[in-house]
Amino acid sequence: MLAKEEIKRKSTKDDFESPDFYQLDDLLTEEHLMIRDSVRQFVKKEISPIIEDCYEQAVFPQHLVQEFGNLGAFGPTIPTKYGGGGLDYISYGLIMQEIERGDSGMRSTVSVQSSLVMYPIFEFGTEEQKKKYLPKLASGEMLGCFGLTEPDHGSNPSGMLTNIKDRGDHYILNGSKMWISNSPKADIAVVWAKNENGRITGVIVEKGMEGFTAPEIHGKWSLRASITGELSFDNVKIPKENILTGKDGLGAPLMCLDSARYGIAWGAVGAAMSCYETARKYALERVQFGKPIAGFQLVQKKLTEMLTEITKAQLVNWRLGQLKNQGKATTAQISMAKRNNVEIALQIARESRQILGGMGITQEYPIMRHMMNLESVITYEGTHDIHLLIMGNEITGIPAFQ
Repeated sequence: MLAKEEIKRKSTKDDFESPDFYQLDDLLTEEHLMIRDSVRQFVKKEISPIIEDCYEQAVFPQHLVQEFGNLGAFGPTIPTKYGGGGLDYISYGLIMQEIERGDSGMRSTVSVQSSLVMYPIFEFGTEEQKKKYLPKLASGEMLGCFGLTEPDHGSNPSGMLTNIKDRGDHYILNGSKMWISNSPKADIAVVWAKNENGRITGVIVEKGMEGFTAPEIHGKWSLRASITGELSFDNVKIPKENILTGKDGLGAPLMCLDSARYGIAWGAVGAAMSCYETARKYALERVQFGKPIAGFQLVQKKLTEMLTEITKAQLVNWRLGQLKNQGKATTAQISMAKRNNVEIALQIARESRQILGGMGITQEYPIMRHMMNLESVITYEGTHDIHLLIMGNEITGIPAFQ
């Protein structure tokens, strides 16, 4: 793990300009615009200069955890009394969009902290748990992770084997989790396990508890600047005050995933914007056959289709944000946004890479990094096909999972 001063800052200038073909800025409040622009500047200053080097070396820039806390990126929708931002869901979406424009791995770090750690503690935790953990998570003093996926149970979390047993004045936790963002560096883990009655229950596991380990997963070709690991529990003694008592059953972690998937829908648009803008600017500068390649029909077709899909995704996000603010957004609506927006982002990355030709595979441009990252984003927090089946169930009333 490299220290902050050891991470190479590249000289590539981040001169990103956000596409807004339908003048969606007119639909945002002054506060929304201020929040978005402040995060955009943060990304230009703190993420863009180092991210290519971090990605190449598979280094997690841990110093940014504190910086994200200072920025107010952790728990922006959590009430201010617990250290959160007290903001609405459109603000949260804009924060995710801007951070993922920088890198999907950095957005993963932030959205896990906000939607999968702070959210369940706020929604299902006791007042004591909220006061103990939320302010430190919001400030970046503490980093968290979320343990649901297991080695043999990904899309079917109800089959989980991780379990807790009541031992009178405490619980004993056993099992393992896989593909957990933040886990090797996390101070706490919100873990989902089955009790003796087969009900899924949330547990707060703290670093240092005997029998709890979080080994890092190496060899990733995607999300290389994000740190990913496992969670292993070998007769871990869990105090009863560490149980999330507000809700049990599979619906509890799925509520958390809805919140995280909402952020991904916005974040993917940020990655798509980055690729589109890179390709547009390159096409205007790259001369072949005596003129910029932006003047050729096929390149214009690619750019037009990219901008069209980005604009449609922006509109979906804005409307979904309204529904979230009103407490009306459904799981299926969130699945539609996550599925569509990640798919179009990945397609835009691929088309952008073609416009750049061979240069598109180099570290000089962010496109290949975004493309590889999006291969993970299209799978985690509900695979592309699982979101299709969630939509199918909503349309037909017939679940295809069984």
